[in-house]
Amino acid sequence: MTILTSIESNSIKPIMPFTNPATNAKSKISPWNGDRAITAPTLTLDTVNSNLAEANATEIVEWAAQIFGNGLVMSSSFGIQSAVMLHLVTRILPDIPVILVDTGYLPPETYQFVEAMSDRLRLNLKVYQSPISPARMEALYGKLWEEGSVEALDRYDRLRKVEPMERALQELGATAWLAGLRGDQTQYRSTLDTVSKQGSRYKIFPILRWTAKDIYQYLQAHDLPYHPLYEAGYMTVGDWHSSRPMTLEDFSDRDTRFGGLKQECGLHLPQTTEEAQSLDSSSL
Repeated sequence: MTILTSIESNSIKPIMPFTNPATNAKSKISPWNGDRAITAPTLTLDTVNSNLAEANATEIVEWAAQIFGNGLVMSSSFGIQSAVMLHLVTRILPDIPVILVDTGYLPPETYQFVEAMSDRLRLNLKVYQSPISPARMEALYGKLWEEGSVEALDRYDRLRKVEPMERALQELGATAWLAGLRGDQTQYRSTLDTVSKQGSRYKIFPILRWTAKDIYQYLQAHDLPYHPLYEAGYMTVGDWHSSRPMTLEDFSDRDTRFGGLKQECGLHLPQTTEEAQSLDSSSL
């Protein structure tokens, strides 16, 4: 099948030489060798992003594996298009830890999708949950998603998503984190570089410049499914209470999340003082 140059073909493309940002020496990107990265290397992000500017998604993953070794993990929401990153990464790194933050409020279809993709790709799945059960949270704080305020949604996200993710990264010894964000998804994501830093960890976005067409063609080329709710009109899906199908009145698919109040759940917002404040902004 012929697909766009920005998409990976059925076989991994030849590895091209790059300047290793950690050593500034020419080397080939090599597959993951399983070595534990004790501490994160110090990278010059401008140089790294310049060197990776023409790299395809496979090459970016292989570069990350070489630099970070077993300090590299990936996260997945098991959302509408998540099969792309799960397949792309695990065909290179079959044992990479795949972090799923289970809020306790995912739709039944998501749990079924998690099981199906885990079985098909033999994922090394690591499921993390909030230490506060849904019942306890509702008893103490109410159904936060029904309050209709950004502040309530932010509290919900911190309790059910951000804390479990931070704990996962800490317990797994992560120094770098692969995620499937795309620049055309939200205003904030359009400002990202392929490699960035969030707190003490590096973030790598192999498909940042992909389009919805690229996603579709990759899924078709590898016989991969969309999330089951795609057929019901969902363009993006998170918790059952904060996701809905897209309608003609929606400006973008992100309008179907969080009652249109915000576009980010906080997992991918840098946690500096200034940037954490953007968690409270509905204009993201």
